[in-house]
Amino acid sequence: MNTLRSRFAEIVQGPRCDLALGALEIARIAYPDLDPAAVLAELDRLADAVRPRLMPTATPVDRALAVSRYLFGECGFKGNADDYYDARNSFLNDVLARRLGIPITLSIVLIEVGRRVGVKLEGVGFPGHFLVRVPSRSEPPLLLDPFHGGQRVGQEELLERLRGLAEANRGPTFETVPEEFLASTTPRAMLGRMLRNLLRVYLERDQDAQALLVVDLLLVMTPQGADEIRTRGFLYERLGCAAAAAIDFRRYLEIAPEADDVEQIRTRLSRLLDDAPTLH
Repeated sequence: MNTLRSRFAEIVQGPRCDLALGALEIARIAYPDLDPAAVLAELDRLADAVRPRLMPTATPVDRALAVSRYLFGECGFKGNADDYYDARNSFLNDVLARRLGIPITLSIVLIEVGRRVGVKLEGVGFPGHFLVRVPSRSEPPLLLDPFHGGQRVGQEELLERLRGLAEANRGPTFETVPEEFLASTTPRAMLGRMLRNLLRVYLERDQDAQALLVVDLLLVMTPQGADEIRTRGFLYERLGCAAAAAIDFRRYLEIAPEADDVEQIRTRLSRLLDDAPTLH
């Protein structure tokens, strides 16, 4: 049987990670019977509508801005500032239907529509707020903010955002924006960021069964991810799957023997074994 995990693995572990297909597999967490073809057709329709607006002689920046104006101006895609942590903001099918999303899913819409009309766009994993870059050999790289209507974002605003984020988290003071914060992000990394956003939403809402599906997909991407293994162990424990929880706690202790919470995990594991002797 072609399960969610195996389908997702085929996408992210293949020679070319298809961003849209990967995002739609994530959406199957909430919509198991989702038809990817119908959602991909909507991306194709958006591309067909914007294609006649792109002048062949226009620069890459002008062509990218034309796609952005169409999506965020005429089509009305925007950031869901009123309910940022609504799980639907993380599902590409919902974002296309509702025209609402969070920075990374709106970025996927922009990138995927751009790709269909020959406009190269790159994701940028800027801290706290995902952005899209327009690469160009003849012009300085342009950064767009899909959450705020596809507006241009300059260096001064980026630095201001970074300082605000650092202050809120009691981090270091920045005088300039580090280059690594503006590096392009691979489709695999984008899907990983989507999953971590969604995991946070489900954990905060105590939706353990859905969170378990999310962390299982994260472990497809990072099989030795200690934090993800520990989180899955907690979820299995809360869901009453003692044997599975014990396996993950043991694995966590093997992978991260110097972690600060090793004694806490050992205690939890011991309690699981004491409550269920068959786990020995």
